[in-house]
Amino acid sequence: MTVESAAETNARLDLDAYLRRIGYKGDLRTTRQVLEGLHLAHATHVPFENLDVLLKRPIRLDIGSLQAKLVAAGRGGYCFEQNGLFAAVLREIGFAVTTLAARVHYRTTRILPRTHMTLLVEVDGQRFLADVGFGSAGLFVPVPLDEKRVSSQFAWQYRIVERGGLRLLQTADGDEWTDLYSFSLESQLPADYEMASYYVSTHPDSRFVSTLTAQRLTPEGRHTLRGAEYTLDRGTSVTKRLLGEGIDLRSFVAETFGLTLPQGWSFVAAEAGIQLEADAGCG
Repeated sequence: MTVESAAETNARLDLDAYLRRIGYKGDLRTTRQVLEGLHLAHATHVPFENLDVLLKRPIRLDIGSLQAKLVAAGRGGYCFEQNGLFAAVLREIGFAVTTLAARVHYRTTRILPRTHMTLLVEVDGQRFLADVGFGSAGLFVPVPLDEKRVSSQFAWQYRIVERGGLRLLQTADGDEWTDLYSFSLESQLPADYEMASYYVSTHPDSRFVSTLTAQRLTPEGRHTLRGAEYTLDRGTSVTKRLLGEGIDLRSFVAETFGLTLPQGWSFVAAEAGIQLEADAGCG
């Protein structure tokens, strides 16, 4: 372990820097309103992305590494990074947080392992499912865990139902409900996420190791870049287009997703989709 990585591992949460990163200026009492405000600010400021996976860089889940990447460097990440940082922030403020594991059902017919991290937060005598790390189909604000009602969030709707002894998060798709993921309320430990994250970031069957993914939520639309296909979902309409050589990819990704590549790296349009290239000596 290098001196730098050791320092990151032992780092304490810099709450002020995090709040500046997500643009949150409200109070920090342990109330439902504060929980929703923090969740919305994080979900709309920190993009979901897998650049480090494609660059074959290790994904580190200690708080120092998460702050260095998602806060100081202005980057994004996937669920273990996003929800790991958010859980640390909530606990620092005083919220009661239980870290959970989920099995993703969205856009797959295969039975996948439990490779998604999500959070149970208790506040004001209620339990909420909080999740800032599910990408463009994810929540803007937490969903009450025990209320049997629909949660309307801008142009989108969510609900939690029970099935086979598990909870299932769903989102409305027209008149139908689409399964996002299922989960139990069994608390997970950091070691559980280390193993799941390693699988997601290295296994050849993982969707993250082969295809560029960048996603960002805004109240006006959900932005997704997967490979070279860009999708804008406004809730009432969905548009798609392929990004080719005639577009400044670095500027497009920065403006649309708030995501800037490290110096020396470039997006390159290729037949197989958008790829990442580095100058000699970079990385």
